[in-house]
Amino acid sequence: MTLSLPRIAILGTGHMGGAILGGLIQTQDAFESIRVTCATAASARALAERGVEVRSLEDDAGANQWALDEADIIILGVKPHYLLGLLREVAPHAPESAVMVSIAAGITVEHMEQLWAGALIRTMPNTPSQVGKGVTGLSAGSRVTEDQLQAVTRVFETVGSVLQVDESSLNALSTFSGSGPAFVYFFIERFMEVAHEHGFTPEQATTMVQGTFAGAMELLEHSGKTPQELREAVTSPGGTTQAALEVYRAADLSAIIREASAAAIARAEEMAKG
Repeated sequence: MTLSLPRIAILGTGHMGGAILGGLIQTQDAFESIRVTCATAASARALAERGVEVRSLEDDAGANQWALDEADIIILGVKPHYLLGLLREVAPHAPESAVMVSIAAGITVEHMEQLWAGALIRTMPNTPSQVGKGVTGLSAGSRVTEDQLQAVTRVFETVGSVLQVDESSLNALSTFSGSGPAFVYFFIERFMEVAHEHGFTPEQATTMVQGTFAGAMELLEHSGKTPQELREAVTSPGGTTQAALEVYRAADLSAIIREASAAAIARAEEMAKG
């Protein structure tokens, strides 16, 4: 089924903006309703080769204004420290009927509404959006209509799952789903390091560890069982798995995760204060 998407402008194609764009252009005909801007001519050429309608700020200082023309949804795809500057730049040129969508951590709707008189939605997507497996938290500002909310929700549903939450929950959500992929990759890196220490080649460690993580998640998704049930199915009493799990429990892995989560949330709150 072909999805009917509104006219979208994506301003910035860094890690997250690029992930969202990468997911959207996997949807049949989606890229025909998207205008994109990026910083460099080289990036623009690479995107154009993928069928994206794109201009670079390096080649065209008015690229953002071009992208905004008749846009229904404007995704501000830049890092937090660039967001407010970009919003100040584009607000005078954006269609009044458009909804601005932030993907930056820490910058509140209230802060952004001081710079843009129209509708604003704050989102927290993650990089698996690039392969249609993203999770996006979404919180609407006070000026957003129900139609705008549904339109933006549909856009992010093309790249994964969407959770509509109160803005007060976005900092916590950003820790678990926004930053979450980095934590998964961190664990994979550590497992691969230790596998290499046990005599496996880097190629063997990659196959073994990445394949195990991918297979475990596939099984979790399709088995209908909980993580606990699947863990217990592998853990024989007195066996090797149980011996390893006791080491994790002795190190209080739950406490480490709580501490790391608290640090991420605290940093997001600091960013919100400017």
